[in-house]
Amino acid sequence: MNGRPESMRETEQRTDRVGSLEKGLGVLELLALHPAGLTLTETAAAAGLTRAGARRLLLTLTAAGHALQDGRKFTLSPKLLTLARTWLNGVSLWDFAMPFMREVSKAMNESCSAAILADTDVVYVARVPGERIMSVALNVGSRLPAYCTSMGRALMSGLPSPELENLLRRSKIRANTRKTIVNRVEIARAVRRAAEDGYAIVDEELELGLRSIAVPIRGSGGRIVAAINVSTQSARYTPKDLKEVALPHLKKAAAAIETYFVMH
Repeated sequence: MNGRPESMRETEQRTDRVGSLEKGLGVLELLALHPAGLTLTETAAAAGLTRAGARRLLLTLTAAGHALQDGRKFTLSPKLLTLARTWLNGVSLWDFAMPFMREVSKAMNESCSAAILADTDVVYVARVPGERIMSVALNVGSRLPAYCTSMGRALMSGLPSPELENLLRRSKIRANTRKTIVNRVEIARAVRRAAEDGYAIVDEELELGLRSIAVPIRGSGGRIVAAINVSTQSARYTPKDLKEVALPHLKKAAAAIETYFVMH
């Protein structure tokens, strides 16, 4: 037990932190929230920095290859995605999960994927491609909007109502197809239904001809930490087929993957 007063330890921790690094990471997070890019003035205002401070951070990030400058706009570069993929590929949970996902893929002869929630998107963290080629090209690190994907709705089903409302309010919702639900109240209703059912089915809302079903993966305390799904072409499986055929395989795989959290 350390005998130093708590206030002294907190002061030491604060002095050990690199303030400029914290500010730079904050700018990275801001750029991630604005894929279309931010100007110097917009960055300074959003980050609570002076124009000079924001300029130094943006130019440093650009020089390091983590950001790109196009005229007055700054955006994130693909270098961060490479770092994310390196990290995701090394996460032992997904090494543990892959055999169970392969079983699902083999049983269905379809792709099986896993994703986590990243702000208003889902980010793919593991994927077993099916034998049949689909028009949607997805890999580890790929991002899709949460509101119109089965894994997104499965992941959002664990959010408290205020968090869900905030997420949907910040989501850029558009009609990808004539079947896409674009009304935020209806999307929230679909998410609540996924919470009650324990799974989510999305029928041609992301792309015509694409159907998917997902179940959540829960960590310690029952919190939803990820989701896995099966994606297929609508000509091969009806929504009823997905529920009857794919859902048992997904639930079995999710239960097996959740044992990881028990062992760790």
